[in-house]
Amino acid sequence: MLIVQKFGGTSVGDLDRIQNVANRVSQTKKNGNDVVVVVSAMSGETNKLVGYAEHFSKNPARAEMDMLLSSGERVTASLLSIALQEMGHDALAMTGRKAGILTDGSHTKARIEDINPQTMKDAVKDGKIIVVAGFQGVNEAGDVTTLGRGGSDLSAVAIAGAIKADLCEIYTDVSGIYTTDPRIEPKAKKLDNISYDEMLELASMGAKVLQNRSVEMAKKLDVNLVTRT
Repeated sequence: MLIVQKFGGTSVGDLDRIQNVANRVSQTKKNGNDVVVVVSAMSGETNKLVGYAEHFSKNPARAEMDMLLSSGERVTASLLSIALQEMGHDALAMTGRKAGILTDGSHTKARIEDINPQTMKDAVKDGKIIVVAGFQGVNEAGDVTTLGRGGSDLSAVAIAGAIKADLCEIYTDVSGIYTTDPRIEPKAKKLDNISYDEMLELASMGAKVLQNRSVEMAKKLDVNLVTRT
C-alpha cells in the first residue's frame, strides 16, 4: 500500500516523541508499505516564532511571516528524516516547494491550487520514505506561503490525492471521532465510519479532530481518510 501519515504538533512535541513517530513510520515501512509522512511544527514552536516577530513589529508583513512560520515544519521534517536514516531507512525531507505544492498568493491563508507530485513519486519508487514539511507551499512567483489553521492536515490530504495514496492517516491526540464532544457528554458514541458530509457538519459545528478544509479536499479528491492515535 501507499500510505500518507500526518503527525501534528503534539505527536512531534519533543525529541522523544519524534523518535516515537520514527518508530511508527519505520514499522509501517517494514510491513511492506510505501510511506509519505507529513509533519507539523513541534508544539509551541509556531507561537514562539510569532512572539519573535511581534518583538519587532505589531503588524509584520505577511510574506515575512510565511517565511518565518514555515521554518517550524521544516525543522520537524529534517529531524524525523535524520532519525529514520539512523534507523537504516533511506529517508528524505522535503519542503512544500520540493513536494510540488503550488498555492495562490494569499499569504498566511493560502489555498492549494495544484500539486506536481513527480518528485515525490520518483523518490517513493526508489524506495525512499518521504517526510514533507506541512502547512506550506509556494505561489507562482516562488514565494513561500502558508495555509492557515489546519494547514498540515490540508497538506496531507492534498498530497494523498495527488499521489493516489491508498490511505491517508491523520494522527491526533484524541481517541477518534464521536457523535458529540465526549468531554461534555459522557454518552457520546465513538464512530467507526463517517461520511465526508457528516464530518464536514461536525467540523462546522466546532469539532477539531479534522479541519473542515481538509475534509472538503478529501471529498473532492476521494481520499480514504482515517484518524488514528
